Amino acid sequence: MLHYDEKTNEQRELRYATNQNSPFKDEQNGEVTLGHIVFKNGSLFVPKRNQVLQKILSLYHPLKNKIYTELDQVEIAKDDLFDLELEIDALNAAQGIDIDQAEAILRVELGSKVSEMSSKELKRDLLLFAKSNPKLFLELANDDNVQLRNFAIRATEAHIIKLADDQRTFTWASNGRKLMTVPFDENPYSAMASFFKTDEGIQVFQSIEKKFS
Repeated sequence: MLHYDEKTNEQRELRYATNQNSPFKDEQNGEVTLGHIVFKNGSLFVPKRNQVLQKILSLYHPLKNKIYTELDQVEIAKDDLFDLELEIDALNAAQGIDIDQAEAILRVELGSKVSEMSSKELKRDLLLFAKSNPKLFLELANDDNVQLRNFAIRATEAHIIKLADDQRTFTWASNGRKLMTVPFDENPYSAMASFFKTDEGIQVFQSIEKKFS
């Protein structure tokens, strides 16, 4: 095992010897007692008195940060703090979300089950979702298409619009007039969400909205 010494521009051989004060073979004298470096259950604790092994693993080993990393409490604290702040942001956002948006977000996770849930159940599960997966929750909460997709699903469930059996065409349920054709290989409700953003789609959206009220 070699370590490149930038000062001398040379490759120096590393050798873990428990009876030597240096990790470099060229600085070791006399008989050496070779030691074994063994990780148990993915971890290795090196006592403070074992300076040679600490130097090998912390300073010189060519595979550091490739097959193992050194425990860094500061970095762990930073990661923990980031996760906690993200969770707080998600929970605060969840508190201010109305029931329609809560249903839209949870439909991504729970599917059609949300249609049968009470408002209290929706609010509870929304908070649990925000706590368990804050990153995904915040992404969904800020995604307009999530709400529009849910709106399309609700309109279909309410028999205001109808999705053909082949899932290629949306029509008005009342008269069968075609609203849009779903592009090939695209989720029909995602396609309808995009349609709602067009000039024609805005009018359809407003018409559906009136039927809900």
